[in-house]
Amino acid sequence: MGAVSCRQGQHTRVSAPQKGVIIQGPWARGWKSLWCGMGTIRSGLEELWELQRHQCLHQEPLQRAPLERPLCEWPVPHFISLFLPEFPMRPVRGQQELKILGLVAKGSYGTVLKVLDCAQKAIFAVKVVPKVKVLQRDTLRQCKEEVSIQRQINHPFVHSLGDSWQGKRHLFIMCSYCSMDLYSLWLAVGGFPEASVRLFAAELVLVLCYLHDMGIIHRDIKMENILLDDRGHLKLTDFGLSRRLSQGARAYTICGTLQYMAPEVLSGGPYNHTADWWSLGVLLFSLATGKFPVAAERDHVAMLARVTHYESEVPASITQELSLLLHELLCQNPLQRLRYLHHFQVHPFFRGVAFDPELLKKQPVNLVMETQNNSPLESMPFRDFDCDLEAVVCSLSADSLLQIGAQLET
Repeated sequence: MGAVSCRQGQHTRVSAPQKGVIIQGPWARGWKSLWCGMGTIRSGLEELWELQRHQCLHQEPLQRAPLERPLCEWPVPHFISLFLPEFPMRPVRGQQELKILGLVAKGSYGTVLKVLDCAQKAIFAVKVVPKVKVLQRDTLRQCKEEVSIQRQINHPFVHSLGDSWQGKRHLFIMCSYCSMDLYSLWLAVGGFPEASVRLFAAELVLVLCYLHDMGIIHRDIKMENILLDDRGHLKLTDFGLSRRLSQGARAYTICGTLQYMAPEVLSGGPYNHTADWWSLGVLLFSLATGKFPVAAERDHVAMLARVTHYESEVPASITQELSLLLHELLCQNPLQRLRYLHHFQVHPFFRGVAFDPELLKKQPVNLVMETQNNSPLESMPFRDFDCDLEAVVCSLSADSLLQIGAQLET
């Protein structure tokens, strides 16, 4: 049995080292959780720094950069064909003039940049992943599956995939930009009012029913993987551990985040889509009470022992309707968990709730809006955020960025 550290108050994504499965390290909150497995500024920013050469301010008309020429060779080099078709090879996106606005997050696999697409006049987040890191860590299949699944999904409460492509040395994944995540909001305000819990729960129920009907299991439902749009409504993200699983099929891989993992996942399976509903129960319990139902352990074996002997104790301040919902989600027997849309539509906790995305999006999320206006959450540094580099990316000119990029590469 393998073990991974899980310090108190933090969450760890794990995968048992059985049958070829690899343990993955700790996860930070918010955007960093979104962009799992990322590399250094040196490798991640190189190609997007090159894009700055094509800025049109007081310069000659835009020309194609020599860094990434159209693919005209045959056969396709192996270092390119490996990532096809999910990451098509194309010239530098000079015609869209991606302009770096700042650094969102960085990690062991790559970086995430906040960029302005001058053609669309819209802000996006671009994940830049070095190809060599993907191959070194044997995550090629996972990386391609993540993009493939996100291309298949079209739901108002799912973080949309804008585009994906590859350069000579990097993979690029562009998504819509959100400035806040549910975990950061939870840390700032603690327990949520029941009305906010009900709204978030209804939106997540619609998302999970949608995914499961499509034969997709997410396997990492947690606060860090839920972004909030400018109106405060959620966007489920990070499909790095998701997989296609048809109805009636079973999975056996131990993966996810320890405090959110269902007992049948911790034990090595078999499990199916009902594991996502346990994770939803943990999330809603935490939102409503300000604490997790089960404290974190160091590895999945110890966590299994704690979860198996877990007796749901909902605080007296929680209403009976919400308490009933939590008991029916945090049920040891997967077959007895709530898992179908009609189960929630008739549940006492959701009395009067219309399970319609458009109607839900019209409801104000005052808790989020007030926090966005009064809290410095967006500028809060991550635990291992390189503040000096963040300041460099945000404040220096394009020419200076190019010079720094060249210095880092030498």
